[in-house]
Amino acid sequence: MTDDHDAFRQAGRAEIRAQGEDPALRAATQAWMALSTRHRYSYHFEWLGRPVIQHPQDILAIQQLVWEIRPDLIVETGIARGGSLVLAASLLELVAACGGNPDAEVLGIDVALRAHNRRALEAHPLSRRIRLLEGSSTDPHVVAEVGRRAAGAGAVLVLLDSDHTHDHVLAELLAYAPLVSPGSYCVVFDTIVADLPEGSFPDRAWSRQSNPRSAVEAFLARAEGGEIRAADGAAARFVPDAEIDARLLISVAQGGFLRRTA
Repeated sequence: MTDDHDAFRQAGRAEIRAQGEDPALRAATQAWMALSTRHRYSYHFEWLGRPVIQHPQDILAIQQLVWEIRPDLIVETGIARGGSLVLAASLLELVAACGGNPDAEVLGIDVALRAHNRRALEAHPLSRRIRLLEGSSTDPHVVAEVGRRAAGAGAVLVLLDSDHTHDHVLAELLAYAPLVSPGSYCVVFDTIVADLPEGSFPDRAWSRQSNPRSAVEAFLARAEGGEIRAADGAAARFVPDAEIDARLLISVAQGGFLRRTA
């Protein structure tokens, strides 16, 4: 029997491009995102017993990246209640069961890891794949420690999901994107802040003027100018993965799936 998987994927890519270019669909998606945010939509899901605080579409996208990249290390800023760390650990466990690195880990960084969340993560069945680092993700000592741990890893995936102000996200990008291995990704969550109505986050410092998307744009301009250097000294180049954006549509990270091309 002929395996039509490649043909299926090629047809899917054409469909993905078409839906991504459909202005009515994109407008409806943006309207839905704005409405659902009022109800804290992303706060209502769990992953293996921990609140994950992500949209299901973004969870699927991370699953696909982990399968394709098979990272030795996932670096994640912003732990919250720990569900995204458990998600990463479970994916690494599955990849290991399919021939991937049996010692792959996820390193979670948070400025203030609450005691009950730490206890839950340390007691979780997947805790052996989870490492915790408390402190600001932009603190030079924390950045240096993450760099030390990433130095021996072959494939590195970075997920940025902490303070969503422009300055903080840009500092994270400058610190951690250079750790990403060629072909892997630095995913910047909550670029959606730039699209939501003004005043959507009255108790937060981020806004339509200061947000992850504006930080991504500033970072990409610097990367294009050759300013971003990987650990080996080579210029690190990144591009937003438009196909992922078009595939998901419903995502808090539109324009934030940054693939390292060199």
